[in-house]
Amino acid sequence: MSTTTLHTPSGPVTVNKVAHGLMLMTWKAQPNPDEQSFAAIKAGIDSLPPGVKMFLNGGEFYGPNCSTANIEMIARFFEKYPEYADRAFLSVKGGAKADSLVPDGSEENVKRSVNRVLEKLRGKKTLDLFECARVDPNTPLEVSLGALAQLVKEGKIGSIGMSEVKAETLLRGHKVHPITAVEIEVSPWEYGPQQKAVIKAAQENNIAVIAYSPIGRGFLTGQIKSLDDIPEGDFRRMLPRFQPENMATNFAIVEKLQSIAKEKGITSAQLSIAWVSSLGPHVLPLPGSSHIDRTLENVSASKVQFTTEELTKVTEVIENAVFAGTRYPGDDRAMYLWA
Repeated sequence: MSTTTLHTPSGPVTVNKVAHGLMLMTWKAQPNPDEQSFAAIKAGIDSLPPGVKMFLNGGEFYGPNCSTANIEMIARFFEKYPEYADRAFLSVKGGAKADSLVPDGSEENVKRSVNRVLEKLRGKKTLDLFECARVDPNTPLEVSLGALAQLVKEGKIGSIGMSEVKAETLLRGHKVHPITAVEIEVSPWEYGPQQKAVIKAAQENNIAVIAYSPIGRGFLTGQIKSLDDIPEGDFRRMLPRFQPENMATNFAIVEKLQSIAKEKGITSAQLSIAWVSSLGPHVLPLPGSSHIDRTLENVSASKVQFTTEELTKVTEVIENAVFAGTRYPGDDRAMYLWA
């Protein structure tokens, strides 16, 4: 399995080249049973060689009604399996107003958010990295990151991340305090000038890129062919790219990727994850999964190696693909992207 190095204030940390997103274990009306979620987390960690940690990604608001259900689930996992605490690198998103998705990067709220996460973790796992999920347009970036820098000094968080930012914003933040990782959406259907610029700037400054939704929120697996394939209450039902009028257009790239994957003897999900990973030694695909089999399928993508010819073929498909629909609906949410 391939790995990458995270540069943290306390020293380098080796993590698997494919991370594990925990969001959909709890961000729904009825969170998964602990037994199911725990089994998926354990399977991913158990698949790694000694000395390599699993990058786990959770969120303060990844619960019903933006509650802390996700963090509470993570605490219960490490309470039941304390021996796994040192085998995982925990990254948590926060920085919104309590129980909401509204960005609030004020010093007061950033500290509130971190302290709340620590309270819910109950000392069962260190908070290895914390990032504000969005840049607050009403608060100077220096204020938000300055507050996090103080929390690093106090030992409350191990390192700082940034999320959904442009390359110039990332570099601006890196001047306030060394940034360990930046999280952005990267996949065969989301790879444009902004992603390329962030990936380049991050590599030049020893910052890891946590590439979430590398399989297009599940669409690139080929298992979502209509809105009926998405459960009721699932937030993907509101996303433009999953609407019936856009589905057929968007499925064209899935069929092409499936064809290449079949020739290589892997799944289209593994192909997408491996392609994202190929974008740089510092790029960690972050697929989410709630089941053992899917977790192992995703993690094993870190073993996939492309020949030059294969990589060229996949890249050509991606560069020539045409997609219908935007990432998120409406201008109100779009305003918080790529700050």
